[in-house]
Amino acid sequence: MLRAYKPFSLLRTSLVRYKPVTRILLFKHMSTKTEEEWKVVLTPEQFRVLREKGTERPGTGEYNKFYQKGVYHCAGCDAPLYVSDTKFDSNCGWPAFFDSIPGALKRNVDVSHGMERIEICCNTCGGHLGHVFKGEGFSTPTDERHCVNSISLKFNP
Repeated sequence: MLRAYKPFSLLRTSLVRYKPVTRILLFKHMSTKTEEEWKVVLTPEQFRVLREKGTERPGTGEYNKFYQKGVYHCAGCDAPLYVSDTKFDSNCGWPAFFDSIPGALKRNVDVSHGMERIEICCNTCGGHLGHVFKGEGFSTPTDERHCVNSISLKFNP
């Protein structure tokens, strides 16, 4: 059974519990890096997609037609994002999920490229994952398709 991801659970010590300012500073320190630090820990393609909001070419990602059981994590910070039970074949050229782990994603309105979309980012490190599309007629419980760049993900069985 998958347990809910709770980013603050790592900070629950007697030292932090009674000092909220310390908790905020520690959490900020754990979840942010400078762009130069990201360039050191990510491949050039991961940096382009995760930090510069790029998109990998359709059909090229390693998780597009990948259906093993496990959990998909952020390639930038290793936060769990999706369980494999929510992945489905949408034939769009990128991995598709109908739902995420609660609290794992942040949604932003994206008006780039002459259209309005919902961008999804890792809630822990802010890395760009892809976009959410609604009302496309897929027979999924949420009627959503999270179109995610494979390069933004890391799979753990």
